[in-house]
Amino acid sequence: MKAKKVLSAVLALATLVSMSACGTSKSSGTSGADSGSSAVPNIYDIKLGEDYKDIKADLTFLTHRTDIADTVFADYIKKFNELYPNIKITYDALTDYAEEATVRLTTDDWGDIMMIPTTVQKNELPNLFVSFGKLDDLNKVYNFNNNFAYKGNVYGIASVGNAQGIVYNKKVFEAAGVTSLPKTPDEFLDALQKIKDKTDAIPMYSNYAAGWTMGAWDAYIGGSATGDADFMNVKLPHMKNPFSKKDDMTGPYAVYYVLYEATKRGLIEDDPTTTDWEGSKGMINRGEIGCMVLGSWAIVQMQQAGDNAADIAYMPFPISVGGKQYASAGPDYCYGINKKVSTDEQIAAMLYIKWLTEKSNFAYDQGGIPIDKTQKYPDTLKAFDGIELVVDTPAPEGEETLFNDLNTASELGINSSNDKKSEILEAAMNGTKTLDQIMDEWNQKWTAAQEKYKVEIKY
Repeated sequence: MKAKKVLSAVLALATLVSMSACGTSKSSGTSGADSGSSAVPNIYDIKLGEDYKDIKADLTFLTHRTDIADTVFADYIKKFNELYPNIKITYDALTDYAEEATVRLTTDDWGDIMMIPTTVQKNELPNLFVSFGKLDDLNKVYNFNNNFAYKGNVYGIASVGNAQGIVYNKKVFEAAGVTSLPKTPDEFLDALQKIKDKTDAIPMYSNYAAGWTMGAWDAYIGGSATGDADFMNVKLPHMKNPFSKKDDMTGPYAVYYVLYEATKRGLIEDDPTTTDWEGSKGMINRGEIGCMVLGSWAIVQMQQAGDNAADIAYMPFPISVGGKQYASAGPDYCYGINKKVSTDEQIAAMLYIKWLTEKSNFAYDQGGIPIDKTQKYPDTLKAFDGIELVVDTPAPEGEETLFNDLNTASELGINSSNDKKSEILEAAMNGTKTLDQIMDEWNQKWTAAQEKYKVEIKY
């Protein structure tokens, strides 16, 4: 949270400058510093390969994908340069991305394009990033535009869409005698126990040491756990004690129950402090790991980590709502363009992001949901046939920042911090607190935040 506080302090001093994006200008803009000019087009107005052929720029792109920065992305640059040879792109791959990117945002010269960290609050977006266009217009051509939309403008374009489930090794589950995919938390824990009893594989690998992998559990508490698109942004801010246990084992408690109980029962690796993220990919490919709780983006990485791609599959998170399973679907990291760089650099960045979104085939190749509405789903998501994908409803007008406000005030860090989820694993492993005690503490913190912001309790 330290970096976030630094960012907020700096942003508080920032001068509010409005930016209006309008029709395309066919030639390059000015080369001087520009905080947001009408010369910067909406992304949907650009004709790739036709507009801005003479533009020159030198772009730095901050990315979390350290694994493909020098391979896949290098190939993308070559292909993009066939259309725009005067735009030079350099990827800066960061290992501890969320923390380091947040710190860099406290300066104006962090680069030109970044994957926007979730620590950025919605009301900060217009001060930091260029608008890609109007939300209503972007919704006609792209998926998942809500996460970084503010007051009708979109400041972040999704790189890939994720369905939230569990990546697993089919042969490990078969060897353990698990003949059907689990649909409830207890069925899943039973399956993990069979893997422990009947195979040499680690049933569920937590990847605790990586940090961000713990925060990934938050992605399941909405649509996957409730089947309700309104849960996260409409209901949760107004909900009384949202982390309490429900009789039907749905909702946030059920998600964290899986993490807590798997740890408590010894169904994860023996020493979570020594986990190896890169190494785990090969381990699950070889059948040394049964499963990992990660978004659908992870499927391809696990398949490519060894000779057993056919063994890697994907299942919905094991929660059923009224007998039916759902899966949260939403964006992975979103592209953002630095508002403080020159107009030419902003336009060049817009061109590259449009190319990435519409021409690179990145989302499909990564096993994710495509961002361009005209593109098809990958075969990796066939297991989700019959599973309803749930996309979070945006917050109602006037409450665009309410969830973020409560999330920050409560210090729960849902979808923005790894700490509280790491504490669940630690408490389960060390026997220091029960899950009920932890969830009671979370409810108290949420209630205090609601009282601070005078939130009406409706649910």
